[in-house]
Amino acid sequence: MGRPPVHSDLDFLHAAAALFAGGGDRALTMSSVAREAGASNGSIYHRFPDRASLLAALWLRTSREFEHEYFAVLGDPPTRTGIVGAAAWVVDWCRGHVPEAIVLQAGIRAFNPTEWPESARADAAATDLATQSRIAAAVRAVAKQTGLPRDQIAFAMLDLPLAAVRPHLLAGEAPPNRVTALVRSLVERVLAAT
Repeated sequence: MGRPPVHSDLDFLHAAAALFAGGGDRALTMSSVAREAGASNGSIYHRFPDRASLLAALWLRTSREFEHEYFAVLGDPPTRTGIVGAAAWVVDWCRGHVPEAIVLQAGIRAFNPTEWPESARADAAATDLATQSRIAAAVRAVAKQTGLPRDQIAFAMLDLPLAAVRPHLLAGEAPPNRVTALVRSLVERVLAAT
């Protein structure tokens, strides 16, 4: 009977996110992630057969976790109030999850998806399609409720909060608390405009 694992997949993915936040994708080697997690090199290979699999897992887990929480805050059915809350939540989430937010800010291309296993590429494509579909449905629903143009709603829902956190994430820092209030105020104004 073998020993129970000391490190979980999440331990390695948290370590990978921290390394990426500090040094980009070049900082992500199998040995550096194992070292950051306090594990042996062999331990990481039991979970991720190669660097491409690790990068895929990091992107997929981070993006899914964010999207799951985002859509929960947005609400079903989505409303103007839900969009305001979700936009402010983006800032708060980034503040509380700086390494993961830096991963998402970098975008999928930073993780070399062309090198991922086929199953991970298919998974990423399916996840992206489902996310885009949910966003489009939310925009349509709120446009129908409010009479506002769809591009205006999409801007308030996505572009505005992402623009507010971007300079902080590029600097490797958490957005200050005041950014949440700023985003909330601006999104309310954008969604009040006719």
